[in-house]
Amino acid sequence: MLMGNCLLLFLWCLLDKSFVFPLHSSSQSRMGKEQHRNLMAHRKHGMMGVHRVKRGWVWNQFFVLEEYMGSDPQYVGKLHSDLDKGDSMVKYTLSGEGVGSIFTIEPSTGDIHALRSLDREEKPFYTLRAQAVDVFTGRPLEPESEFIIKVQDINDNEPRFLEGPYSASVPEMSPVGTYVTQITATDADDPTYGNSARIVYSILHGQPYFSVDPKTGVIRVALPNMDREVKEMYQVAIQAKDMGGQLGGLAGTTTINITLRDVNDNPPRFSKSIFHLRVLESSPVGSSVGRVKAHDLDSGKNAEVEYSIVPGDGGSMFDIYSNKDTQEGTVILKKRLDYETRKAYTFKVEASNAVLDHRFIHLGPFKDTATVKVNVLDVEEPPVFSRLSYRMETYEDTPVGIIVGAITAEDLDVGNSPVRYSIEWRKDSENHFDIDPVEGTLSVSEGLDRERNAEHNVTVVATKVNNPLLSSKVTVTIKVLDVNEFPPELAFVYETFVCENAKVGQVIQIISATDKDMPAVEHRFYFKTPSQTRNRNFTIRDYGNNTAGVVTRRGGFRRLEQSMYLVPVVVEDSGYPIRSSTGTVSVRVCTCDTDGSLLSCNAEAVFFPMGLSTGALMAILLCIVILLVMVMLYMGLRKHKKKDTLMSSKEDVRDNVIHYDDEGGGEEDTQAFDIGTLRNPKGIKETAQLQKIRSEDEPDPASACVSNEDSEDIRAYIHHCLLENSTPPYDSLVTYAYEGEGSVAESLSSIESWVLEPKEDYRNLCDWGPRFKTLAGIFKEHEAMDKVENEAHAEALKDRVD
Repeated sequence: MLMGNCLLLFLWCLLDKSFVFPLHSSSQSRMGKEQHRNLMAHRKHGMMGVHRVKRGWVWNQFFVLEEYMGSDPQYVGKLHSDLDKGDSMVKYTLSGEGVGSIFTIEPSTGDIHALRSLDREEKPFYTLRAQAVDVFTGRPLEPESEFIIKVQDINDNEPRFLEGPYSASVPEMSPVGTYVTQITATDADDPTYGNSARIVYSILHGQPYFSVDPKTGVIRVALPNMDREVKEMYQVAIQAKDMGGQLGGLAGTTTINITLRDVNDNPPRFSKSIFHLRVLESSPVGSSVGRVKAHDLDSGKNAEVEYSIVPGDGGSMFDIYSNKDTQEGTVILKKRLDYETRKAYTFKVEASNAVLDHRFIHLGPFKDTATVKVNVLDVEEPPVFSRLSYRMETYEDTPVGIIVGAITAEDLDVGNSPVRYSIEWRKDSENHFDIDPVEGTLSVSEGLDRERNAEHNVTVVATKVNNPLLSSKVTVTIKVLDVNEFPPELAFVYETFVCENAKVGQVIQIISATDKDMPAVEHRFYFKTPSQTRNRNFTIRDYGNNTAGVVTRRGGFRRLEQSMYLVPVVVEDSGYPIRSSTGTVSVRVCTCDTDGSLLSCNAEAVFFPMGLSTGALMAILLCIVILLVMVMLYMGLRKHKKKDTLMSSKEDVRDNVIHYDDEGGGEEDTQAFDIGTLRNPKGIKETAQLQKIRSEDEPDPASACVSNEDSEDIRAYIHHCLLENSTPPYDSLVTYAYEGEGSVAESLSSIESWVLEPKEDYRNLCDWGPRFKTLAGIFKEHEAMDKVENEAHAEALKDRVD
């Protein structure tokens, strides 16, 4: 094949030389001399003149055969110019890709040769430039011409599968023609030249299961009903051949591993029809009895099996659990077993697929059944009581030795051993009962008291005689029934009050009762007035709901006549025998307003209905007294603070104070001292003592008003002082502690006026003239208001104490 291709290429080159070497026609001969002259003129004059020369040669491309294996350089083609007359006056030059290393040119003849073998897949063409120049001057005779040398392809590359080997999968039981996968081969040869890159696919290995499309390489199922359970993996060999699959073409192969995916086309099947299991009768509920397993040829979820027990007689004692990991069914005990009752159980177990494929339901039911036989093994067990627990009742006055009830237990084993009974003592307080060890009768051993313990829990132990190590226990609850031994009593010590203006039929108190006895259903109390007592003031009204009301039978109560009434109340219960007691309700008479609100009552009457004790009342009274004392102290301090307003001022701007002891003694006792002296408590005290002495020596106020001579002097002095226009210096303060030793009005200074006695006689102001009449009226009015206020305060304090 290679030799044939070489021969064809050689013939093509021979034919192509007629185009490379143009023939000299007659027209060319005629034009030869003219062109030679032009060439000589061009050579003579050089390039000094600008002449437009018509191009005489053009090349498009040359071809060179790839993978040339000859010993001589491969001839590519020949360059020739019309200006070349064969006299060796023209030289040809070559430039471009691969010149010198790959391509070479004969300068005189223009023959181009390839120095080495070329590979089209490495480089498909080369671009070169040719130039015809004068041999002597080296000047170009014509413009440079560009041409291409194309490497001619031969079939030297086989098809290749670049991504092989391949893997694919298809569901089992797929119909013929089901798509599996597609593979593609690549050929490095030139697809535009010949059939070197035309690929055809064929299957070498894998028939008759699969087929391949010759043109596209698509692989499909070729055999129906391929079963994964028979064969899961297939290896298919695919060939890709170029030259359209003709003889002499190159080929490449690859392998495809095709896996059949599982579908649920197989039902589960038990390996045997009967499973024999054994279980101890003492096995607890929920314990495992045994395992069964059905095999499914499928895989994954298609092989998951669900187990169930077919409803029947024996299946109610057991249950089955499906294990998805092991695909087993675990039989579980659902109820307690008893060998003596039943020794064997038989039931059916069904295994089915969880996931079904509807395409294969026609193949049959996808489930299977098997029989399970369970044999119960006998185990020696402790005695069994007839009940899970016992509950008994007895009265609290039951004599010692009386039987309360009986407990029975028996040995269910085959040996039927006798049973002995005993009481498991836990603490001394429960030692109220005894049990007969053989009969199992429970009797009272100590007196019972329902009020102390209304219920007793006793643990009875039953032991087998043949095997004392085997025993069982049961709880016996004995309820102590009540005997009506306690009478009912009033629930509280009732102390209430009635208004003086109360009307007939008015309810003043609601009462209830309690009973220490425990009734069988519910307490029922009855309230009434004692039959032997006739009470004209109050009566008892029973409401029928275990409460009653104290009701007035008359109106017009008087606290001064009788402040306290004692109302007897008889309380009866509904037990057998009937018990009763008599209680007393204390009723105080109090003053109320028209709405019935309490106005006045002694402390005991007010607080007793609230349920307060004597100690609490004393504490409350003590708190009230302390509060009153604090209020009085606060009022005294407040009045004292009002009088101290002038002396407590911190905004004094005077530096000195001139103090006048009297007006009659002249200015000899006037002193200058610091402002702080006014705040000296000692000085205040001395002034107060001085005023006290003066008050003892002063004459009777009535006689003072009679002395006209003194009054004349006082009026004249005051008039003289009022007409005086002189004022004290800015930085001093003139004070008048008193108006002279013989002055009836004493001191008129406002600085120390707060130390005057509150009861000082203000009537002396009547002698000072009409200017002081208003001041005298103010003092008189203030004294009257203080007197009224003191009387009201005393009355309020007295009411609080009452």
